Amino acid sequence: MPRPGRPYYIEVNLQITERNFSGTADLEAMAELVRKFPAENIHVVDLPYRFSSWSFDYPENIRLWTDENGQLLAWAILQVPFWKIDYAYNPEFHRQVHPQILGWADEQAHKIVSTPSGHPAWFVPVLASWIDRIHDLEKAGFTSQANVGEHSWSQVLMEHSMHIPAGAKLPDGFYIRPLHGASEVDVYVELHRSVFESKNMTIAWRSRTLQRPEYIPDLDLVAVAPNGQLAAFCICWLAKDDNDNISGQIEPMGVHADFRKLGLGRAILSEGLRRLSARGAKHIYVQTDSYRDAAFKLYEASGFHVIQDILMYRKDYE
Repeated sequence: MPRPGRPYYIEVNLQITERNFSGTADLEAMAELVRKFPAENIHVVDLPYRFSSWSFDYPENIRLWTDENGQLLAWAILQVPFWKIDYAYNPEFHRQVHPQILGWADEQAHKIVSTPSGHPAWFVPVLASWIDRIHDLEKAGFTSQANVGEHSWSQVLMEHSMHIPAGAKLPDGFYIRPLHGASEVDVYVELHRSVFESKNMTIAWRSRTLQRPEYIPDLDLVAVAPNGQLAAFCICWLAKDDNDNISGQIEPMGVHADFRKLGLGRAILSEGLRRLSARGAKHIYVQTDSYRDAAFKLYEASGFHVIQDILMYRKDYE
């Protein structure tokens, strides 16, 4: 998982080839690049969730860079539902590949601005400690949104203390269980859209999460109301690093507006933490907006603490 580290760059005359995304065959190599350099990436444990999004319906918005031997050096995705540019690269070749990533993303964002996959602005999240990346982003025309007035935006990466709380008491008639697989995807999508007041979540996206090899059905939780309605959800992810250390992450989580202030959020989060711990997770993370809204307070009250500030860098393409 992300940790500030001392950068180490290799200065070589590297022959870099830029190519299109070729489908699912590339996904494992892309995921492996992230797993190999977890300290250089914000999304590691929850990568399967992002790799399931409908951004992959637009393969022209995905790019890969390889060396002369075909070894993957970097990849980038314009993540349409998130309005973010996801990318990863071998940090040893930062100076060679990072400018190419930003150059391609800039050109592609301009090209698609008036298409269904385009946006008038794109964001790149970076840890505040990534000084070299920040320098490159600012040089490429991106600006931090941490202090821009009313619309300021930044996030935090939080880690759990691993003092797993006792299961929170549920209101009478409510219970928590795993999602009923594909048969309940459409109901989940309706709940997700209601919670986040957005139509970004789709049946196809949610169905793909169930098909990811990293997906564990027992960690895909929903809270059910007495009338049978899904009232809350909490998807938990697990990942093992090269040293067999297991980490967990919460992504996403939400409670329907009709059932808030009943303790459902704390109850389903507590159950998710308990299940992650039971499966061997020694570190559990969550990423959320840094301002003190209800989600931040819930995570803080449940034993999470901030370990990294995440800055949002924006560039407009209107």
